[in-house]
Amino acid sequence: MRKLAWMFLLIALLLAVAACGGDDKPTGGDSSLVVYAAASLTDVFPTIDPAPQYNFAGSDELATQIREGAPADVYAAASSKYPQELFDEGLVEEPVTFASNRLVMVVPNDNPPGIDDIEDVTAEGTQVVIAAEGVPVGDYTREVLTELGLDAALENVVSEEDDVRGVLGKISLGEGDVGFVYATDATVAGDDVTVVELPEGSQPPIEYQIAVVTASEDKDSAQEFVDLVLSDSGREQLEAAGFVIP
Repeated sequence: MRKLAWMFLLIALLLAVAACGGDDKPTGGDSSLVVYAAASLTDVFPTIDPAPQYNFAGSDELATQIREGAPADVYAAASSKYPQELFDEGLVEEPVTFASNRLVMVVPNDNPPGIDDIEDVTAEGTQVVIAAEGVPVGDYTREVLTELGLDAALENVVSEEDDVRGVLGKISLGEGDVGFVYATDATVAGDDVTVVELPEGSQPPIEYQIAVVTASEDKDSAQEFVDLVLSDSGREQLEAAGFVIP
């Protein structure tokens, strides 16, 4: 009886795991094309092409999934680092730069600590939210803080998020005093946050790259999507969303 009970328990656990696994599948249109893209592209890519299935997340996480054999056709990152690494490993075709962005600080609209300057992030008790190391926006944030001699701000970090939308969400909900995000994401948040610009000359070079995944089973459609992003209409949509076009 005990052995039988353990068998039923094992079957129940396996069914639960299988059920949870479905939540990780890309979502989107009715096309079979699967596009893995940085979280900061969540709003603009479906306006360029609503047909593909999209998986939006941190560029580092998506690169790991592709290395593990995830069924992606196109990879678009908020950094040149991961596309170039995957290209060197033979996992994507040669990446192309298609956009840039700006880093900004965001604070809740009521802004309890009265933050209006980047140096305020080092003040004792300030709750700072950033993206984790390896996530492009998190690396850009650390680069800026180091460049400005404000590494002490890292001691005030109360949360490290998986992607830029995680940072934005925390600040929008008032679960932090200040966060570092892309200007395009701050625009999406609208009246939920207030933007504080970085000092002139402190912007890190932000380079978005896109590539066809080598293992794609439909490289023609994947290349068509890349071409659409690079086309005049694609560039217009990116510019309208606040991205900088090279």
